[in-house]
Amino acid sequence: MYQLFVEEHFDAAHYLPSYRGKCENLHGHRFKVVARVAAQELDETGLAYDFTELKQHLREVLSRFDHVCLNEVPPLDRIGPSSENVAATVYDALSPLLAQTPVELVSIEVWESPTSGVAYSP
Repeated sequence: MYQLFVEEHFDAAHYLPSYRGKCENLHGHRFKVVARVAAQELDETGLAYDFTELKQHLREVLSRFDHVCLNEVPPLDRIGPSSENVAATVYDALSPLLAQTPVELVSIEVWESPTSGVAYSP
């Protein structure tokens, strides 16, 4: 099996109302998002999947999160804009875009700092 991954970024603000500490206040991050996919085979070119296409799909999903307050973006406005919920939301949006491709979405990583992040896979 082959695993491919691409990385993209978006800048956004959020706050965690139920959290007791600094993060309950409005603050921003440059979020790094890594999408990992798996493929069983290579095509005639020797590729499992085109990185350019995977990046395009990920950019499409992330565009609605860029330069906004995540607390106002559905479904994060209901479930809360934690990095865990952002990762699951990105996964749920990206997975259908890859449904007719030779790869399967394995996981989404969301990093809110260079040293803190979460990985989601159902």
